[in-house]
Amino acid sequence: MFLKVEERKVAVAELVEGMYVCRLDRDWEGTPFPLQGVMIASQADIDLLASLCEWVYVDTLLGLAPREPAVAAAPVRDVGPVFENSEIEALQHSQAYPQLAAFDTELPQAREAQAEVVRLATRILDEVRAGRPIAAGEVREAVEPMVRSMVRNADAFLWVDRLRERGDYAYDHALGCSALAAALGRHLGLPEPLLVDLASGALLLDIGKLRVPPELLARPGPLAPDEMHQVQAHVQHALDLLDHGAAVPAHVCDMIATHHERVDGSGYPAALDGDRIPLLGRIAAVIDSYHAMTSPRPYRPAMAQHVALQQLYRGRGTAYAGELVEQFMQCMSVYPVGSLVELNTGEVAIVMAQNAARRLMPRVMVLTTPDREVLEHFGTLDLMMQGDRDAAIRIAGALSPEECGLDPVELFL
Repeated sequence: MFLKVEERKVAVAELVEGMYVCRLDRDWEGTPFPLQGVMIASQADIDLLASLCEWVYVDTLLGLAPREPAVAAAPVRDVGPVFENSEIEALQHSQAYPQLAAFDTELPQAREAQAEVVRLATRILDEVRAGRPIAAGEVREAVEPMVRSMVRNADAFLWVDRLRERGDYAYDHALGCSALAAALGRHLGLPEPLLVDLASGALLLDIGKLRVPPELLARPGPLAPDEMHQVQAHVQHALDLLDHGAAVPAHVCDMIATHHERVDGSGYPAALDGDRIPLLGRIAAVIDSYHAMTSPRPYRPAMAQHVALQQLYRGRGTAYAGELVEQFMQCMSVYPVGSLVELNTGEVAIVMAQNAARRLMPRVMVLTTPDREVLEHFGTLDLMMQGDRDAAIRIAGALSPEECGLDPVELFL
């Protein structure tokens, strides 16, 4: 038997004695409450909650209901300015992002930022699965630590994210697209508030797929026309979810609405072409496709990153905006962070960080012996910092996990 729950979202400032708080805007862990629920018995209870969170959910079956319009009066987080597409286009290359922290210095902060975005994004997606509305402020709160880390050193966060343990594809895709969108926006020189918007929109690109039958999303073969229509309807589902009080900026909604449009007009849902697709939508098309290609699916293995870049390049001018594909390839570099490569010594290594001055000479971590035996301890090597150029170790070529029998995620877990 399931207990019936009637929840109402209430600002802490609106709480009164007799209300029963059943959920917080944060985890119960780390609070002084022994149980996941508390009856408001005094002003002291309200003051304690005010020191821990901004809003809560109250169960109206176990306590008093908030007075109308208490829910409407709850504070709304700042969701940032609204930009016209022409403004966003003009803001490209308006912001320079020098490396503010060395890779090793940023790495601990990148790990913290990644743990935070995983925790908050998972909670947001879980709440959508449960039928609760999206709060735009929570989405921004989830991605802001990641954006700040990437502003300081993008490679450190991409390295941590690439080695993240994988789980449910919907969650992995949302998190991966969010990081890639911030990285590309940084490379394009967009201002930091727009990086947050990009990361927020990318996190929500496929939120509508939570309303699509999962068996259709995992189907390896072609879909019937009505099944294809159900899958494509995820775009409208996402917009419907955002329309229910999420206060998401219009340009972020436009990004989500157009991430399946294609520059030759072959996309959906509106068959827009060329510059009729807003810039954020054109960016989303690139990063959404790239992350999908480089992720394992039930019906195929993950595509190697360098192969996915080649696929994007072949689609420039038809599926994807040519200049954005080229910018994305520059952003990811010849050997993207997390790529497996073979060195001219026969050893297998993984790319950790780029050297902007010498793209063919990144910093790598050596994983195997020349005979492809996995090393007990992995050593790092900056290919650009070698002294004797004639005897220098260099990359012979990129590898797929299948070619070398290695899964970097498993090695580092």
